[in-house]
Amino acid sequence: MDKPKDYRENPLFIAWAAAIVAMFGSLYFSEVRQYEPCGLCWYQRILMYPLTIVLGIALIKKHYWISLYSMVLSSIGALISLYHYMLQKIPFFTENAPSCGRVPCTGQYINWLGFITIPFLAFTAFIIIFVCSYIIWKKDREAAS
Repeated sequence: MDKPKDYRENPLFIAWAAAIVAMFGSLYFSEVRQYEPCGLCWYQRILMYPLTIVLGIALIKKHYWISLYSMVLSSIGALISLYHYMLQKIPFFTENAPSCGRVPCTGQYINWLGFITIPFLAFTAFIIIFVCSYIIWKKDREAAS
């Protein structure tokens, strides 16, 4: 007989894939394109890179309880990315932006379609990870009860 499908596996894979794409995307921008990350970019990396390892191990070991931790990390990362994006795109924040170090946080290395910047891409990845983690957490709660 076939083993019943665990519906938590696909969202966990999608979350892990989003983290991997975000990690390699950031490495591509910094190492290949030579875009120096600003201070807020580093904080986003600090939150994203461990997610690739944690979610990868959880995927292999079928540790769905990790979704609580990935929700916390991804929500903090999404808030930092959103703030960074607002510094780039909203005039009120741009004018009052604090100094981020050698590279200003208001700088836009890419501006695809007039709104897609690196913090926007990071925000999207963090939201994908959060939503997938929430789905896993919700299904985990249903399976426990």
